Amino acid sequence: MEFAFTEEQQLIQDSAKRMVERDIQPILDAYPVGESLPRAAMAKIYPVLAAQGITAPRVPVEQGGSGMKMLDYALIYEQLPAWLSVSIMGHDVTFARIHAEATPEQRERFLPGMLAGEKIGGTATSEPAAGSDPRGLSTRMTVEGDTAVVNGRKLWITNGSVADILAVTCIDGVDEKGRNTLKRIVVEPSECNVEIREIETTGLKQGHLAEAVFEDCEVPVANILSSGGDAARMLTITWNGNRPLVGLVAARLAERAFEAAVEYAGIREQHGKPIAGHQLIQQSLADMQTAIVASRMLCYRALDLMDQGARNNADAAMAKRFATNACLEAISKAMAVHGGMGLTEEVGLEQLWRDARMLTVPDATDEILTLIQGREITGIAAFR
Repeated sequence: MEFAFTEEQQLIQDSAKRMVERDIQPILDAYPVGESLPRAAMAKIYPVLAAQGITAPRVPVEQGGSGMKMLDYALIYEQLPAWLSVSIMGHDVTFARIHAEATPEQRERFLPGMLAGEKIGGTATSEPAAGSDPRGLSTRMTVEGDTAVVNGRKLWITNGSVADILAVTCIDGVDEKGRNTLKRIVVEPSECNVEIREIETTGLKQGHLAEAVFEDCEVPVANILSSGGDAARMLTITWNGNRPLVGLVAARLAERAFEAAVEYAGIREQHGKPIAGHQLIQQSLADMQTAIVASRMLCYRALDLMDQGARNNADAAMAKRFATNACLEAISKAMAVHGGMGLTEEVGLEQLWRDARMLTVPDATDEILTLIQGREITGIAAFR
């Protein structure tokens, strides 16, 4: 097993760091960190991400994407600001889901703009009473001639308030066992009756998490994605890639906190010497570093398994659950190393903590991830 990056992977990571410093951070610096970024700013950022190939990394080159290995994608992904990592993931999985379930004509209509970063995508799946169980959704789509009418409410839509294209998961009937059948439809908010509101959250505040209310929202039947088969299965496949990616965002946040703690411990003096020389401070620093390295290894492993075509349900769940919790605790330790300064906005650790706390929920909560891993261990599902 190889633990070192190849020369190509190191170049990918270095290029991503330079891209963020040169092309993205100057845009972000022009706006408050506590407010969602204006659509005009997003319109400048997304073409930069497109040039890196991460607007459609999961779709093969011959089918219109950039066809990246998930591990290589991760090396770029973890260098992005945390909220932007979540944003581009929301966009890229929307691209992948539309691609998988669309006709050639639909792909031609919807995907080129998303690939170029000219249009931003988002997926609307979760609802007030249905999050981890897509079969429990209630948003319904009915067809009336050439029009599909959508009624329902969706929550936690990444990019929701800036999206040009929403892939909305709906009930369209029942199967032979009486279970709801799911189908996705592409909704263009500028073209139909949908109310979208941003959701105020603890962290990731420059992002655009939103809810959408569909009341007799009329969409052309031509926007129904009907050639890709099982929408629930497609959700699972994308979740298994998303989960370790989210874990890597947590690891990067913890790494920033760790670096700040090491620096502070070297200059802050108590009892006649730098606090870095005190045993309990060294233990905290060692624990933080261990959490970061272990988190990265679990996440890289889960993504590498995916690249190999192996089943990674348990590994993806384990990686995300461990990384988000271990790194949240590491950031807390960094705050403790800073003492009272760790609680101030000036130092910025509280923002890292808030951002990391946000990551424990998307793409499955700790409880659901535990049950997924348990199912893979025992062969028995706990939720059905």
